[in-house]
Amino acid sequence: MSKRSAFSFTRRAPDNLTEELVAVLSSKASFEFKPLFEIVLLNLRERNAASGGEELLRLRAYEKLQGLVHQGAVNRTVIGITKKYKGVTKRMIVLRAEMKALRAACNQRALARAAAGN
Repeated sequence: MSKRSAFSFTRRAPDNLTEELVAVLSSKASFEFKPLFEIVLLNLRERNAASGGEELLRLRAYEKLQGLVHQGAVNRTVIGITKKYKGVTKRMIVLRAEMKALRAACNQRALARAAAGN
């Protein structure tokens, strides 16, 4: 049996892709994956935060979306072969607040590192 390490990886920076997914799914509309991804990709490119190629980003977006579905933050409706995704309002509010706090903490750490470096 292998011994588990006491150290684990924790994400140090906010996840831009999840932020955009939550922002788009916070609207009252429901989306199929392709139009949802196109909106998210456009928003990420405007923020200059799209990296890794479109296909890799599409895979990551789908994984993040499925994670949100499993968390209960997004409802998936299947009609025939069409899957539509819609954000759960109460859960989206909580997620947005958590991400805003994470972004603020990350920005504060960056400012502290910059000040310490001078």
